[in-house]
Amino acid sequence: MTTGNKPETSVTVEKRVNGKWCFVIKHRGVTYPAQGNFTSMLQAQAVAQTALKALEQQR
Repeated sequence: MTTGNKPETSVTVEKRVNGKWCFVIKHRGVTYPAQGNFTSMLQAQAVAQTALKALEQQR
């Protein structure tokens, strides 16, 4: 990937309109849809990290 300093993978945790938290993963040019309806940002971050590790192991 020749995009300069842009990372290959990014995780965004965001608060939805209903007050719940979700995460979006962009991995190797693929954007995975928003996942989850978490009550806290910490929960969303923990699950996002687990999902990201699973994706990275699929190499």
